[in-house]
Amino acid sequence: MWEKIEQKFKKYPARTRVAEKMIELGLSLNDDGKIYCGNLKISDKALATAADVDRRAIKSTIEIIKNDPELFELFNNIIPAGTLLKNIAKIVNLGIIEIEVGTSNEGVLAAATDLISKNQLNIRQAYAEDNEMQDNPTLTIITEEPISGELINEFIKIKGVNRVSIY
Repeated sequence: MWEKIEQKFKKYPARTRVAEKMIELGLSLNDDGKIYCGNLKISDKALATAADVDRRAIKSTIEIIKNDPELFELFNNIIPAGTLLKNIAKIVNLGIIEIEVGTSNEGVLAAATDLISKNQLNIRQAYAEDNEMQDNPTLTIITEEPISGELINEFIKIKGVNRVSIY
């Protein structure tokens, strides 16, 4: 997917930023040529501000996507993932684990959830950043209750883990 996007927009960094921002925010390109977050229409100006580009970059990005069947199918089928609980977890007394991983990160999610399960904690949410979009992707896991800081050493032992923070 990223190769196709990079290939189509490589000469146009502003258009690349628009496409990346659309994916990051779960924004889709509808059949009417407008950008949506779910069923909420997003203005070109709002997306341009978020992507730090001129509004013309939004229009040209839309045209490129509309005229490429493969890209259109991709962007037409994006759906927003919903609320990420990370910023409100402490307010509602949930636990937060942030695990920064390296390039070799296969099995980190499975090992982390196994460790959490063995400590009899329930997971409310898990969110992993895309390792093709982030230099140091982070796996964020929200648990039903705060986690003991003593588990940091156990998480650090997982192959591929660079850093762990528990809040």
